[in-house]
Amino acid sequence: MAAARDEITQLGKRGRPTAPATTTACQYLLSPVLREFGESFPACTIALEPGDTPYAIELLRTHRIDLALVLEPQLAFRPLFTDDLQFIVSSQHLWAQAVRVIESEVPRQSYILYEKTSYTFQMIQNYFRDRDQVLFTSMELGSIKEIKKLVKLNLGVSILAPWIARKEIAGQSLVALPLGRKKLRLNWGILHWKRRRLSLPEETFIRLCKSVTERLNTAD
Repeated sequence: MAAARDEITQLGKRGRPTAPATTTACQYLLSPVLREFGESFPACTIALEPGDTPYAIELLRTHRIDLALVLEPQLAFRPLFTDDLQFIVSSQHLWAQAVRVIESEVPRQSYILYEKTSYTFQMIQNYFRDRDQVLFTSMELGSIKEIKKLVKLNLGVSILAPWIARKEIAGQSLVALPLGRKKLRLNWGILHWKRRRLSLPEETFIRLCKSVTERLNTAD
């Protein structure tokens, strides 16, 4: 009970959850919810922002909100494969020569990452934020080819899936090293309308994608 009380107290100190909801939900559903929530967590408030489902999904996707009360999106996700992101460094980098990542040096490196507006960039930021680390991003590029070129020159460290740099890793111009004990995984797949039956060409396309991506983690 003491631990539960402490957790409730801390919850009120962690900031204010933001939850958009449709106008209908705001008017008819949330009044009793907010009343009971306030009784249970008097130190914690919720900021409501009316908005329809597409707007709420976009805010949630970009981590600008914590929760969204929406209609079920009419979309389906066909999983293809999972990325395991790693540090990618030049063979001349200190970590490559030591064959390990020096943890204390992680925040001090200059990072060359894929552009800030990408989902991958956001996931990387969140991963290191959870480790209480802030990465210094010296460059953000929209070209993986250019990122690899600069990393080869030992101008910075990148964070990519090793299969993206398989040729360079095999040629020993780049080295892949784990981010840490906890992996950073990104799930790839194909998104489509849930209630629309896919055509034969569409199903064939998905099967071909699945076949090709299954080899990503098994190829030499």
